[in-house]
Amino acid sequence: MVRADGRDALDIRPLRLELGFNAWAEGSCLITVGRTQVLVTATVEEKVPPFMRGTGQGWIQAEYAMLPRATQERTHREAVRGRQQGRSVEIQRLIGRALRGALDLSRLGERSVILDCDVLQADGGTRTAAITAGFMALWQALLSIHRKSPFHAPPLKGRLAAVSVGLQNGQPLVDLTYAEDSVIGADFNLVRLSTGDWVEIQGTAEHRLFSRTELNALLDAAEIGLSAIDTIQAETFPEGAVLIES
Repeated sequence: MVRADGRDALDIRPLRLELGFNAWAEGSCLITVGRTQVLVTATVEEKVPPFMRGTGQGWIQAEYAMLPRATQERTHREAVRGRQQGRSVEIQRLIGRALRGALDLSRLGERSVILDCDVLQADGGTRTAAITAGFMALWQALLSIHRKSPFHAPPLKGRLAAVSVGLQNGQPLVDLTYAEDSVIGADFNLVRLSTGDWVEIQGTAEHRLFSRTELNALLDAAEIGLSAIDTIQAETFPEGAVLIES
């Protein structure tokens, strides 16, 4: 099957990871996935939220927002509205959960890493792009900590990546554009470690129900896309391998 942008069904869009994009943050990554662009910065704080104090463990949290013209029509800034939209809250919770799943928080010590995820341009897959770039920013921030005060053991369980998949007329598609996502029969956002362990599976029947056989096909398709992303992550930041459990 050839898609509107010329890709085969199981191909991811062209992916670029630009590390150190922000001069001041302990870690940063500009991810470009097709026409979707997300900038993530990582900030290290030598403290944890009140509910984590005294546990000896660290914390990872994320904030997510879209620029007004990230989409085809301008949206109002949430700060102007005076509150976050439910979608933004749900996405940043997903990003935080996913990144915490990649990390042994007890090895981080009582410090926090805050990931600010700003969507510059949206054409589908902003949450999965934010997770993939969020991991790269976190990875850099952890290396900056390690160089000042070495971890007694690698804090990361593996590299973390995310991708969207969907069913179109029974055919699994990997890494959906907005046009594809808006008409797809069922779609999923999947997060996986480089070890092969799943961190998060979000999915729903949008326009048609799906079978267990189709679910298995979607997971298999996602693994192809995730493996491609993982290879790019590893090649982009080889010096970070010291922080990953072997």
